[in-house]
Amino acid sequence: MIRVLLIDDHPVVRAGYARLLEQAGDMRVVAEADSAEQALECWYAGLVADVVVTDLAMPGAGGLELIRRLLARSPEARVLVFTMHEGEALARRAFEAGALGVVAKSSPPPVLVQAVREVAAGRRAWVGDGAAPGAAAAALAGGPAGPGRGLAAPGAGDHERLALLTEREFALFRLLAQGHALPDCARLLGLSGKTVSNYQTLIREKLGVSTSAALVHLAIRCGVISSAGQ
Repeated sequence: MIRVLLIDDHPVVRAGYARLLEQAGDMRVVAEADSAEQALECWYAGLVADVVVTDLAMPGAGGLELIRRLLARSPEARVLVFTMHEGEALARRAFEAGALGVVAKSSPPPVLVQAVREVAAGRRAWVGDGAAPGAAAAALAGGPAGPGRGLAAPGAGDHERLALLTEREFALFRLLAQGHALPDCARLLGLSGKTVSNYQTLIREKLGVSTSAALVHLAIRCGVISSAGQ
C-alpha cells in the first residue's frame, strides 16, 4: 500500500484527488494539508508517507519551498508535483528542488495514479498536457540521477534568463510575481529583510526587468504563475 501525503489549498480539490487515489486500490491518503507550513508540521511530527503529492501555487511559502525544506529534513522523501502550470521553467525548478515527478492537472485521472506509482518506485515522471510520463521526464530532469538540461520550448530566451536564478532567487521571484511585499517574502522564506532586498536587485539584473509589471509578465509567459497571479 502506497501511503500518500496530499497537499493542496482547495478542500474540494483535495477531496477529489484523495478519492481518486484511494480508488486505485494500492494507495491510501494518510494525511492532507492546505499549505506548505501545515504539511511540514505533519512531517516534523513524525508522519510517514511514501509519496508527497503537492501543488506548487499555494498561499504562503509555496510548493518549491516545501520541497526544499522537506528534503533538507528527509532526503529520502519522494515528491510528486501536481500543478495547473505546465510551463517548462516551473517543471525544471521542481526537479531541481528534488521532486521526482511533475504532473499537469489537465492530465487524465489515470495519469496521476500512474505517476504516484512511478514516484513511489523511485522513478521520474513528467506529464504535461496529457503526455505520457517517461522519456520527457528524463530529458527535462537530466536523467535518473539528477537535474539538468531542459527541452527546447517557445520563449527559450525567457527560460534561459530564469535559469540564471539560484533556487532561493527563483523562490523569491515567484513570490514577487504573485504580488507579495518584501516583508512577507522575508517571513515566508525565513530570510532577513536586507537579504531579500539584495536578492530582488539581483533578480531584476539577471532577468533584465526594471519594473514589477515586467517581472509579472515574464512569470506569466514562463508558466510560473497564471494571469490570475496564482
